Amino acid sequence: MELHSQLKGLSEKIEQLKDKIETEEATKNAFIMPFINILGYDIFNPTEVIPEFTADLGLKKGEKVDYAIFQNENPILIIECKNWKQDLNIHNSQLFRYFHVTKTRFALLTNGIIYKFYTDLDETNKMDEKPFLEFDITKLKENTIKEIEKFHKSKFNVSQIVDNASNLKYTREVKSLIDEEITNPTQEFIKLFANRAYGGRLTAKIMEEFTEIVNKAFNQIISEKVNDRLNSALNKEQEKQQAEEEVIEESPKSKIETTEEEIEGYQIVVAILRRKLPKARIVYRDTQSYFGILLDDNNRKPICRLHLNGGIKYISLFDQDKNELKEKIETIDDIYNFENQLLNTIDNYINE
Repeated sequence: MELHSQLKGLSEKIEQLKDKIETEEATKNAFIMPFINILGYDIFNPTEVIPEFTADLGLKKGEKVDYAIFQNENPILIIECKNWKQDLNIHNSQLFRYFHVTKTRFALLTNGIIYKFYTDLDETNKMDEKPFLEFDITKLKENTIKEIEKFHKSKFNVSQIVDNASNLKYTREVKSLIDEEITNPTQEFIKLFANRAYGGRLTAKIMEEFTEIVNKAFNQIISEKVNDRLNSALNKEQEKQQAEEEVIEESPKSKIETTEEEIEGYQIVVAILRRKLPKARIVYRDTQSYFGILLDDNNRKPICRLHLNGGIKYISLFDQDKNELKEKIETIDDIYNFENQLLNTIDNYINE
């Protein structure tokens, strides 16, 4: 969880600062060095992180790679950096040359936002043309964070990363091919389904019809899968809320005490939302664990939840997917700081 929060913090920092970053050097200092630090390596220790690492290429001396990370006096990762505005697809040839003359098994090409990790799966000591791991640090997914964690100083194991790299690389390529076929299906792809579904001769007209059919079928399948997952998640949430309500109903009423502070918090929320809703539609329900405020007294339309009875006060807000986001507050007056989020929540429900 610590790595997850650190990467999230860096992602937020990048979003805030990137438009103010103009040079490659500034990109290194603001984005890339913090990433190296998150991986557990001391950027100020020259035995761990060496900037401007010399990688001589035969007769061509003085070639330098931006950073080399060392472990047990051996380079384990070389890093070539570019300005965050630059397209990395035109720069891997330089890193390819550096990889060949070092003992490392891993190379990283990055502009501080896009990260491309390479190894030598196809030919020993020769960097692969395609990365086995690529991600945008501002759009990280949980499974990607698990792969990044393997490069952490405390977890780093060459054999384990290399063994997994092949699976990562080819899974990524297959996903890319599937995406291309769904978006713009080839004739071979269309024939695969047409041959099985159609018993006659595949004339040009039939192929044209099946091109549209296959494209439509895939879009419907994807849509249905998404809807199934959303419905499943919604049903689980409803079951959870129903269970909570049953527990609340069974609990002695004396255990739930609505405080003056909770009522004042409710009145602040009402004051914020009155510009869009009549007060009658903004309803509160007090529980043992939180003070809930709902739209139309509907558990499926939570506006916010107040946690005011513990040592630390919180307000829980909800995004357009109904994900709960907790924010710390010092006093109930801080609720006014979340005016936009509360109004956006109402807009999401109105637009459903």
